[in-house]
Formats: sequence, C-alpha cells, structure tokens
Amino acid sequence: MSIGPGKNDDNLPQNAMLLIFGVLAAALCWIFLYTHLEPLAGLAVNLTGLPEEDRTTESIHFFVYEVLKVLLLLTAIVFVMGVIHTFVSPERTRKILAERRAGTGNALAAVLGMVTPFCSCSAVPLFIGFLQAGVPLGVTFSFLIAAPMIDGVALFLLLGVFGWRIAVTYILLGFLIAFVSGLVIERLKMEDALEEWVRELQTKPLTADESHRQRSWEGRIREGFDSVRSIVGQVWLFIVLGVGAGSIIHGYVPRELMAGIMGEDAWWSVPAAVLLGVPMYTNIAGMLPVAEALIGKGAAIGTVMAFMMSVIALSAPEMIILRKVLKPRLIAVFATIVASGIVIVGFVFNLLL
Repeated sequence: MSIGPGKNDDNLPQNAMLLIFGVLAAALCWIFLYTHLEPLAGLAVNLTGLPEEDRTTESIHFFVYEVLKVLLLLTAIVFVMGVIHTFVSPERTRKILAERRAGTGNALAAVLGMVTPFCSCSAVPLFIGFLQAGVPLGVTFSFLIAAPMIDGVALFLLLGVFGWRIAVTYILLGFLIAFVSGLVIERLKMEDALEEWVRELQTKPLTADESHRQRSWEGRIREGFDSVRSIVGQVWLFIVLGVGAGSIIHGYVPRELMAGIMGEDAWWSVPAAVLLGVPMYTNIAGMLPVAEALIGKGAAIGTVMAFMMSVIALSAPEMIILRKVLKPRLIAVFATIVASGIVIVGFVFNLLL
C-alpha cells in the first residue's frame, strides 16, 4: 500500500514525537557543551592539580578542548548530512556537480572554506560529510585546504599584524593553493584510495524499505542517528590519537629551534620551514603571534608564511584523523601537492615582499 506524501508528517505517531523531543534535547546539550568548551577544559586541568604555567597543563587543556570540539562538530555535521542524504541522494549530488564547468566546484569549495572558521582537524568532519553526500574528491580537498588556512578572522588578524599587502597576498595565494591542489587531486582520479567504508557511503543504493522510511521525519531523523553511529564510531579513536599528538607538540616543541632555522637566508630555509611545520598543530590565530615574533627575530617573511601555512594546513594530527578516511597513498599525494604549493608561496613572498 502506498503512502501519500506528507501523510506521516501530519500524523506523527507517539514514538516519532518522542524521537523529535529527543533530538531537541540532544541539540540543547550540544549547544551547552560547545559554548562551554573552555570551562570544561579548565575543569579537567584543575582536576589534575598541576600548576597553571606547566607544559603538561597546557597540553591537557589543549587536548580536552580540541577533542570535545572536533567530536561535537563531527557529530552535528554527520547528523545533518545524514538527514540531508534522505532528500538528495549521492547520485543526484554528483549529477549536479558534474554539470558545472571544471574548477567551478573547487572554487566554490575554497570560498566556502574561506568563510568557515575551522582549524585543520575541525574541517575534517565537514570533509567527511562532503564525501558522504557524494561531492567529488578534488572539491572536498579544496575545502579541506582552504578552511583552516583562510578565513575572515585570519584576514583581520593579518591586517592588524602585518598590513594589507601581506594580508591580501596571503589570502590570494592561500586560495590558489586550495583551488589548484583540488583540481590536481581530481585529475588524478584517486577515488579508489578512499577507505572502503567511505566508498560504500558514497555509492550505497536505497532499498525499498529505506525509501519507504524516508517519507516520514521519523525515518529522516533515524537516518541521521544511523550516520552518526556509523561514522563517528569509525573515526573517534583516530580523532583522540590525532589531537593527542597535537597536544604533546603544542606543549613541548621549543620555539627556539624554529627561529634558528627560519632566521637563515639560505634557499633551503623555506622547504625546511615547511617540513618543520608539518608535525605541529594550531590554528591561524595561534600561529600569528609566533610568526610575528619570528619575523621580529630576523626570519624572512616568506619563510615564516610557509611555516605558518604548513602548520595550519598540513598538521600531523589532521593526517592521523584522515588516515581512517583515506588510504596512505592519497594522504601522501595530498601532503606532497599542498606542501609543494606552500613552498612556492614561500619563495614568492620572499621575492615580492
């Protein structure tokens, strides 16, 4: 027996109403937790009894704050994408994007990344959501690269610290790296380098039962919960390990070592700065004071900018999290392409400024 469109929506059964109230309660809890990340991290530090200025204290605070933030973002984005998935299938998404001219999707994804204030690990949840919705691989990478590297906050911070010439140059070159890197990855046709469970999400056909269930909001909400259970269950451990690595680096890597390398005028200082930045992890707001201090000590502007970009866009914690989604060879290709672009940007900065 067929069910007319909207019939279930007008006469929601009791269990569906309970499900909706459950979603509202979960949303309120999510909002509370996300708006209290700093106090929760501070509480975790206080429970350790360690002094405030201790490096271990700084690492613990960083770990608790970032793990909660990334897991909360991942849960919300995957739930929303799971619900959207019931309206627009991966096949339809791919068809829409396929009708655009080559590069348009990459440009739009890079612009979206520029207006969303995510660090590299925080951008991974939306990256997974894009893949889940069937967005082409190269387009998702354009977003993943642009999101941590460029945003409105970054522009104003750069303007205040370095002036308009450096700020505008940084934004334009950052966009170019995200755009070109996404195009190159798309042309390489490396979809087979996605982990199998991600590829199944992209190509999973709807069964008759699923199609029937998606006619009601109860079914759509359950689909969102199913997505959270499946995807968050797959990647949460990698998030904890990745942020754990970042917290150790954040608290213990000496800045004197970085200044010593980047203060040199040798040609190799730019690639060396990129390699030095890859194992680290922070956002652009956290990097700007470091960059300003390094330039104040005589480091070349291009070398410092290359270092800053590599820390933001190629962090080791991000790579650890991505490992659950991508096979090693795709991670290597992604890192090589972006690192090469950052090295070129570093040399351009040194030549022009």
